[in-house]
Amino acid sequence: MAPAEKIKAQIKKNLPVKGPQAPTIKELMRWYCLNTNTHGCRRIVVSRGRLRRLLWILFTLTAVALIFWQCALLVLSFYTVSVSIKVHFQKLYFPAVTICNINPYKYSAVKDLLSDLEQETRGALKTLFGFSEITSRKRRDAESWYSSWEGTRPKFINSVPLLFFNEDETGKVARDFFTGRKRRVSGTIIHKASDVMHFQQSKQVVGFKLCSNDTSDCATYTFSSGVNAIQEWYKLHYMNIMAQVPLEKKINMSYSAEELLVTCFFDGVSCDTRNFTLFHHPMHGNCYTFNSRVNDTVLSTSLGGSEYGLQVILYINEEEYNPFLVSATGAKVIVHQQDEYPLIEDVGTEIETAMATSIGMHLTESSKLSEPYSQCTEDGKDVPITNIYNTSYSLQICLHSCFQTKMVEKCGCAQYSQPLPKGANYCNYQQHPNWMYCYYKLQQSFVREELGCQAVCREACSFKEWTLTTSLAQWPSEVSEKWLLSVLSWDQGQQMKKKLNKTDLAKLLIFYKDLNHRSVMENPDNTIPNLLSNFGGQLGLWLSCSVVCVIEIFEVFFVDSLSIITRCQWQKAKEWWARRQPPPCPEAPPIPQGQDNPALDIDEDPPTFTSALSLPPAPRTQVPGTPPPRYNTLRLEKAFSNQLTDTQVPDEC
Repeated sequence: MAPAEKIKAQIKKNLPVKGPQAPTIKELMRWYCLNTNTHGCRRIVVSRGRLRRLLWILFTLTAVALIFWQCALLVLSFYTVSVSIKVHFQKLYFPAVTICNINPYKYSAVKDLLSDLEQETRGALKTLFGFSEITSRKRRDAESWYSSWEGTRPKFINSVPLLFFNEDETGKVARDFFTGRKRRVSGTIIHKASDVMHFQQSKQVVGFKLCSNDTSDCATYTFSSGVNAIQEWYKLHYMNIMAQVPLEKKINMSYSAEELLVTCFFDGVSCDTRNFTLFHHPMHGNCYTFNSRVNDTVLSTSLGGSEYGLQVILYINEEEYNPFLVSATGAKVIVHQQDEYPLIEDVGTEIETAMATSIGMHLTESSKLSEPYSQCTEDGKDVPITNIYNTSYSLQICLHSCFQTKMVEKCGCAQYSQPLPKGANYCNYQQHPNWMYCYYKLQQSFVREELGCQAVCREACSFKEWTLTTSLAQWPSEVSEKWLLSVLSWDQGQQMKKKLNKTDLAKLLIFYKDLNHRSVMENPDNTIPNLLSNFGGQLGLWLSCSVVCVIEIFEVFFVDSLSIITRCQWQKAKEWWARRQPPPCPEAPPIPQGQDNPALDIDEDPPTFTSALSLPPAPRTQVPGTPPPRYNTLRLEKAFSNQLTDTQVPDEC
């Protein structure tokens, strides 16, 4: 080590050093408390008496704990939202309105396709309930079970057997519709009645049995009502038959726009079938959408009230209804956005015949905040489910798409009532014999949320919703029935081959009650500037501290403390390494020159005044005393005893 470095090390070792370069953490903390702007820390050091110091330590730690608690609450409340509701009065765009007949296809057009199914259905009703279109509907127990089938073996009941359970029969034993014999039911029995509401325990239970391909796994689905059992059994076979019919043929078998729509008015102006767009639904046949943004044009309404909305008269034609597929008469209507798929079965409103149905609307537009405030999605692109509807995203669309995708994966075919995924075909038991069993098992898993669709699908962040208020009035009235039906029959001309009856007609009015547009929006309760301001308020309230003080605390308690610990560990490591090294070889002492004082023979720079006061004397060294001067040496003497003659000065006179 150079002499200058040695003396600096000696000075640092003996002089008190404060601040970030303090040798110990204790000295660093003491320096910080004396120089910081946080008053609590200063009072801990300068207070006299242990009690005061203890109290100030307690106060300071309590303030720090309160700061952490309040800041944690601020962070947790950062992702909360507030809801604001705004009401605007402006001209509103009219929504898309889709109208469907409850009966999907004209009975005269599909009768040939469903003739075998209807024959077996009538036979089952006659066998079980004694149903006959001529005789009474009371059950005929004495009638033979075979007489209803007239010697033919039913293929539909044979593929999906109908079973009848009595209350007296114990165990898994049921009576077969076709043979009339009792048979043991294998597999599980699933009751399709509600588990929540039970008004009366049924004595007779009807169901049907579904099995897998190898018939090793079977399930029997029972219903407390024979009506539900027959309709569900008929619907399964109906979907199987219609899935094999081409789309063009199904469109021709359903109702045309000229047949369904008798008259039309919108915003006080007459309209016709050209203002409606065809939309084919598998379970509802031909549906027609008004204001579906044809040529990128969306109609709007100028005023509120029934006179400025949509008014249509529908021809229902009850004679063409399928008696086993639908049990109600009328139409279904749904109000939706132009780019939204009309989910008729989920949210459709039924319209009664011989009635004028008035539907008043209120528009509400909702907007939610996405992540991190909620789990909603903007457009559904971040949801791992393919939208098979090719329309705007919604939660219902996602759930139906998920179920249809799982149906194709597990059953090998698609369910008939939903759109087809790419590359898939509708189920039928010619190509997929066990699709009914697979469909029911999958539907049961979907209801129990075992498919994961409810966990994956998320709500849309923004959507429009029309709140509907429905009212009914008898239409036409008795006094106007005669002339009104006659005029409507004349207006239709050749379209109607019979005289109109009021039970075949339904009037629909859809309108805005007023032009108030309500917006429901979510706004964040906190922003980054507000959060920082709240942090600063808490620091100033409890510790009289600022952001600079926080930076100072971070520097002292983390940077400087870590530096001191690292320096101490490094010094210990150097000392440990020095102890492991062998002792150095002795060197010859330097030869003293001149009259040097051996006590001052050191290989260092001269010490300063301050350091010299602290340096101890050299061991085993005696500092020699300085002898007094010889005063006779100060006396003047002649250098020569005799002076030369030429240098003598003559005497003055």
